[in-house]
Amino acid sequence: MPSTLLRDSRALGVLAVPLILTQLAQVALTTTDTVMMGLLGTTELAAGGLAIVIFNQLRTMGVGLVTSVGNQTAAAAARAEQRAVKDTAGPAASAQEDAAPDDVRAIVRAALAVATLAGIVGAVLMILVGRALPWLGQAPAVVDLAQTMLYALAPGLLPCLWFQALRQFTVGMRRPQALLRITIASVAVNAGLNWVLIHGTFGLPELGLTGVGTATSTVYLLTFAALYLAAKKDSELAPLLSLNITKADPEVVKRLVGLGIPIAATYGSEAGFFSVTALMAGSFGPDALAAHTAVNQLVYIVFQVAVGLSHAASINVSRELALGDHGAARRIKNTALACAAAVMTLVGVLYVTVPRLVLAPFLDTGSDQALGIATQLLVVTALLQFFDCAQNIGVGLLRGLDDTRGGFRITLIGYWAVGLPASWLLAHALRLDTLGIWLGLLTGLATTAVLLLRRYTRSLDRLEAAELPATA
Repeated sequence: MPSTLLRDSRALGVLAVPLILTQLAQVALTTTDTVMMGLLGTTELAAGGLAIVIFNQLRTMGVGLVTSVGNQTAAAAARAEQRAVKDTAGPAASAQEDAAPDDVRAIVRAALAVATLAGIVGAVLMILVGRALPWLGQAPAVVDLAQTMLYALAPGLLPCLWFQALRQFTVGMRRPQALLRITIASVAVNAGLNWVLIHGTFGLPELGLTGVGTATSTVYLLTFAALYLAAKKDSELAPLLSLNITKADPEVVKRLVGLGIPIAATYGSEAGFFSVTALMAGSFGPDALAAHTAVNQLVYIVFQVAVGLSHAASINVSRELALGDHGAARRIKNTALACAAAVMTLVGVLYVTVPRLVLAPFLDTGSDQALGIATQLLVVTALLQFFDCAQNIGVGLLRGLDDTRGGFRITLIGYWAVGLPASWLLAHALRLDTLGIWLGLLTGLATTAVLLLRRYTRSLDRLEAAELPATA
């Protein structure tokens, strides 16, 4: 058993580690933007932060629409491998092998078509939201800056989603190495472009806050181009890559959208859940909100481990089911949870033993009240992050079964029917304040994790039972 777990962990890690590092690099990208905006002043930071919140909400929903591309690609590639093993020489075998690249190529075209539509719609919505800001109670100075920032960010949504579509394609083919290199390089490029466009060096105009948005859009375009060129140089990926979205199969597009809408809704629901808890924390004063924000940022960074494991597990489940190996699909769940538990245990020990050290980058440790609240929250977080990782892995596992609607329904129950009411009751009725909010978060995430993992296990049981008569 230990040797099997070790072998499965290595197989999962080959895909998960590059994805985790890619996620952390993307966090560094947004952190760079925040730091640069903060250097411009408080008003600029407020306006830029508002614009980025709007952009990220639309970007996250768009990413959700193309997330299933990786699963569909992995399944198609696995079926092709299986046919190559089973088939012998002959015209029928050759025709089946030729169909495999066509299947993957159709998925890539459809993914880019969905990304294009989502990017255009999202950009238009971004501009419309920018124009509506004066009616949303924002200060005039903040509105003016946020609008220009949104106008600069809007064109970047299209290449951003193109990049995400290609990302899912490369991950589905289990070749994420170029993705990691490009994302890490983009952090440095973004920082340099930010500085140049903000301050107008090298003869370029001084754009101030708008320069941050322009730099971000430019980096998205460059990263898409870089990933495309890297894929074209890859002998395994190049034959499958097609940018001709006019040839996209409407049925494949429909399938991707059908799978993607619940994923996008899940992402949006989760973001909304945490946003509401932030508003609740703010009602207990600035120290409570500062503590909540600092701990939430820590959770967000560590959460990227879960995201990487979830994506890797999801891709591997799609692959193993296409190969008909239900036993491997079961082991993937246990392996992903074991890997997550190992990392979360190490992080949790740090939270409990050296809270001041881990909070220092995010919180003014000179504020005794905020530090005291945050230290309390870290104790809860040490347990909460196990369930946070487990529920994210659960969503990914169900995505591997193409069960995106079930995952969405469960997260609605866990977040909004259990987590949010629990947070309110514990914070207000029991007067636990911010600690109560986080205990409610813990309750909601734990409920979500248990329900998701149970659904995955039962779904596998049904799949195996359905195939038994055929194999008997």
